[in-house]
Amino acid sequence: MEFRPCIDLHNGKVKQIVGATLCDDTAVETNFESTHDAAYYARMYRRDGLSGGHVIKLGNGNEDAARRALAAWPGGLQLGGGVNADNAAAWLDAGASQVIVTSYVFIDGVLKMERLEELRHLIGCNHLVLDLSCRYDRGHYYIVTDRWQKFTSHRIDAETLMCLGDYCCEFLVHAVDVEGKQAGIDTELISLLAIHSPVPCIYAGGIHTLDDIRVIEEMGRGKMHFTAGSALDIFGGDLSYITLAELYSSQGS
Repeated sequence: MEFRPCIDLHNGKVKQIVGATLCDDTAVETNFESTHDAAYYARMYRRDGLSGGHVIKLGNGNEDAARRALAAWPGGLQLGGGVNADNAAAWLDAGASQVIVTSYVFIDGVLKMERLEELRHLIGCNHLVLDLSCRYDRGHYYIVTDRWQKFTSHRIDAETLMCLGDYCCEFLVHAVDVEGKQAGIDTELISLLAIHSPVPCIYAGGIHTLDDIRVIEEMGRGKMHFTAGSALDIFGGDLSYITLAELYSSQGS
């Protein structure tokens, strides 16, 4: 299991936001806003041998900050937020190891296979991560898009995971209902992903302690990695970043 660190960008600043509130600028609930820029964290992750983390652009005004982070560690970070067929290759050229896509392939709540096919043709599966972040409703987890506010008609289930697994190298899955709350992980979602996903998954949401991380590892069946944000002491939480870096460093960066 790998620790995948994050750099979440909102209005050009590194922030930690309660996921379910990410509707517009007036409604956003922010847990933490850093005095450091995105490149500072990219250099830190590079120093500590933590590869495969992600830079997520939450809305507009984050392009320059994202490019600075990628330039600080070429090939060490994934890039998500506003990625489409027109700019995916450019973000890879800017230094992203993979691009992360959701809203571009889910239009009005429906999966557009032709767009997924186009991306696979343009950049290949090895450079594509699908964000299947989800919210719970009426007994099922549904993929959500547009900064986690719009429900699609697609459930997180065996059929969906098997279908989408042919187009990407990983799934990034935020449990949006617990994201940023440090109130515990979603073990039901983790179990579902571990059983049915054909590709590795990066889980995010509710991580608060090392015990939470151990549960993910125990339940993950070798498929689960994790990312943490608000819980980390570098983002105002109590969970030691240095401890995680020492436990999960790739040692080869």
